Amino acid sequence: VPLSQDHHFGLLSGWKIKQGIKKNISYERIKNYINYHWDNSQSFHFDEEEKILFPYSDDELTQRALDEHKEIRELLKTLNEVEDFELLTLYADKVTEHIRFEERVLFPHLENILTEEQLAEVGKKLNEIHHHAEDEYDDEFWK
Repeated sequence: VPLSQDHHFGLLSGWKIKQGIKKNISYERIKNYINYHWDNSQSFHFDEEEKILFPYSDDELTQRALDEHKEIRELLKTLNEVEDFELLTLYADKVTEHIRFEERVLFPHLENILTEEQLAEVGKKLNEIHHHAEDEYDDEFWK
C-alpha cells in the first residue's frame, strides 16, 4: 500500500508538469518542481522498490521496472543539463507510464508469484523504512 500511495503522488506530479507546460510556465520553474519531487519522494520510492521488493524476483517484468527506473534517472539528469520542453513532457509521460505498468502489471504479477511469507516480509520492511512524502511545494504553477 505505501508504494501505491507514492504512485498517486507520482501520477499527480506528471499532471502538474503537463499543466505547467500548457500554461507556458518557465522551464526553470517546472524543472525545480521535478527536482523537488525527486528529492522528496521519487528517489526514496525507487530505492525502496529496488532494495525491498525487486530482490524477490529476477524475471523480465521486474527487469523492465529496473530498466525504467534507470531510464527515468537518466532523463532527470538530462533535463537538468539541457533546456528542452520536450524533455519535460517525456519525463512526465515516462513516469506516468512506469507507474501504470507497476500498478496494472508488475504488482499483480508479484502478488501472484511471491509466497504469503514473502509478501508479509516485504510489507513489514516497507512499514519500517517507508519514506512518507508530503507534497508541500510552494510554487503552485499548475493552478
